Amino acid sequence: MRVISRFRVLFGASLFLLALVLFPSGLTANHSWGKYHWSRSSNPLRLDIGDNVSSIWGSHLGTAVGDWNWSSVLELRIVSGGSDPLSCPPTSGRVEVCNAAYGNTGWLGVAQIWVTSGSHIVQATTKVNDTYFIQAFYDTPAWRQLVICQEVGHTFGLDHQDENFNNPNLGTCMDYTNDPEGPPSNEHPNLHDYEQLESIYAHLDGGGGTGGGGRGRGRAGAPNVPPPFQPIFDPIQVDTPRQWGRLIRGNARGALFDLDLGNGDHIFTFVIWV
Repeated sequence: MRVISRFRVLFGASLFLLALVLFPSGLTANHSWGKYHWSRSSNPLRLDIGDNVSSIWGSHLGTAVGDWNWSSVLELRIVSGGSDPLSCPPTSGRVEVCNAAYGNTGWLGVAQIWVTSGSHIVQATTKVNDTYFIQAFYDTPAWRQLVICQEVGHTFGLDHQDENFNNPNLGTCMDYTNDPEGPPSNEHPNLHDYEQLESIYAHLDGGGGTGGGGRGRGRAGAPNVPPPFQPIFDPIQVDTPRQWGRLIRGNARGALFDLDLGNGDHIFTFVIWV
């Protein structure tokens, strides 16, 4: 499994370099999400991913977390979910990943981060909408893998590399596309994603950090370390555009919103539309 994963990363990196040569205008050189990141006092960031998904999504979540775990600055662990998938409330210090039939909302997937102290992520959620994934066009392994990989990637502080659905694939799940299967496939991260994560997490923060503990890829783990502060966010449902706050940018297929809660607290929402 590890040999296969390494081959996939190296192969994806080769395709990425080819795309960079052929299509330089389609690439965002820096694709961090507004410098938002999880606070950490040591490397790598240990973060729990709450599994609130059904069996059809389980392998896709496992693949996405395994892919992101190849980053040198992340140590992720899938743990039992603590959320009702339909409401998918956040849990302080970790990422909750949920799927449900959320209805005709217009979105395939949503990633949300709760930010305080200017730039620190303190909790996050990812939701994928089965109302659309049971439709023939989206009911494919490639579409499921693209969306869950991208939305989970957002919760670490990554933005998109490209937001044009109609140009050639960059070989990364952080690229919008109408054909996730490719070639090249847009179902997994590529080398540029890992390099961007290294840039985002190049520094250490003081205090105990906000990420959960865990054994991740086999390293000796530690118990969950409580954050140095426990921000209080009102229990607010944020499932529709009118609840997501100010539109920062967007087009017919994707958008980014900012809900200002006051006192330096924000909920940022990345949306991929159907």
